[in-house]
Amino acid sequence: MLKTATMFKPEEKPPMKSVPGCNANSHKLCIAPMMDWTDRHCRYFHRLLTPHAFLYTEMVTTGALLHGDRPRHLDFSHEEHPVALQLGGSEPTDLATCAKIGEDWGYDEINLNCGCPSDRVQAGRFGACLMNEPKLVADCVAAMTAAVTIPITIKCRIGVDDSEEWDFLNSFVQTVSAAGCKTFIIHARKAWLKGLSPKENREIPPLRYDIAARIKQTYPHLKIILNGGLTTHEQIEALMPQFDGVMLGREAYTNPYALTDFEQALFGTTPIAREAVLDAMIAYVIKRREQDPSLPLHAVTRHMLGLYHGQHRARIWRRILSEESRAHDADPRLMRMAITPAKTDK
Repeated sequence: MLKTATMFKPEEKPPMKSVPGCNANSHKLCIAPMMDWTDRHCRYFHRLLTPHAFLYTEMVTTGALLHGDRPRHLDFSHEEHPVALQLGGSEPTDLATCAKIGEDWGYDEINLNCGCPSDRVQAGRFGACLMNEPKLVADCVAAMTAAVTIPITIKCRIGVDDSEEWDFLNSFVQTVSAAGCKTFIIHARKAWLKGLSPKENREIPPLRYDIAARIKQTYPHLKIILNGGLTTHEQIEALMPQFDGVMLGREAYTNPYALTDFEQALFGTTPIAREAVLDAMIAYVIKRREQDPSLPLHAVTRHMLGLYHGQHRARIWRRILSEESRAHDADPRLMRMAITPAKTDK
């Protein structure tokens, strides 16, 4: 049985937690940080589907943590472990301070965003544009490593703009790993900082798994996680021997129940039934509303629209949740009502 979700008061700092699951296989399956999507409700939902995956927050900027509402950005449920906080920033002292805040809040890892190509991120001098400044990234990693005891990891691309992929990425990894980073999550596409939208940057630059694999061959002591274009467990099983793990992004969000296939293929876990997921999410919303009565049902159900992807009645499920969950008094049992006429559990 799942433990109840935990919420901390704004003036409190959660106790540090020891997570037995954070071992050599912790990054075998990861769920990517996705802006506006992988909030605490999404991560709780994903955890039901994949007990072993390493979960990641949305990117949180150093400014948001230093000057904003920390509980809103950082609170999470105990069930989410192992879970990493992804930071956006480029000032070593600020990153070190925020890494320590994240560690004190109970996160299992701090990840630095060196892969997002959006204009907004570039304007803040972080994301993919940081790959053009490997010495600065190394300074950031060194500062964070000195401030915390949990791992500092990097999420990056294979290159930026017209860079030659291998030489560029090899130099970046060599410089940054020397500063203490031992885990690199590599999105195996270039990032084009001008001319492509973030969505186009996830689709248009060609995938180069071979470049990421060569990094692992060159630095066997580093943990290399592959990200980008991964959609089937057969594809992952074929690539896994070349890497230490894989990270899923949009596939995990648009077709979340597929996570049970990945979980079963990589860890041998018996898939949870969709009906059991509904029961757990209804209980989750009820419990969270005891702590925060203003929580809108839509804030949770928007992450669940793909639960019945490819199943009978999926369109009705999406319509009911999309429309009726927006009512201020929407009952969480609406989730069951939306699918009850035709149960489609595996």
